[in-house]
Amino acid sequence: MGNAVRYSDNGKICVRAGCRDSMVWVEVNDTGIGISPEDLPHVFDRFWRAERSRCRHSGGTGIGLAITRRLVELQGGQIEVESELGRGSTFRFSIPIVR
Repeated sequence: MGNAVRYSDNGKICVRAGCRDSMVWVEVNDTGIGISPEDLPHVFDRFWRAERSRCRHSGGTGIGLAITRRLVELQGGQIEVESELGRGSTFRFSIPIVR
């Protein structure tokens, strides 16, 4: 959510949640600046930032998505991203339903 707000000056942010295949899925979709295809494989790497020109105050340190990925994986889930430069991004993650 924080990244969606940070990189979406105009447009909208949509959050969805639902269940599928014994998993809870959460999705954050924005109409922000998007991520280039060559940068997509790196978005979950520690200390990597797509928008390197931004200052640390607005751009962060590049560990948020790496921490998020690790937390999701430790709970048996998965995380993924789709993005198009100039059109926005969709991040989604799943965690198992515990009964």
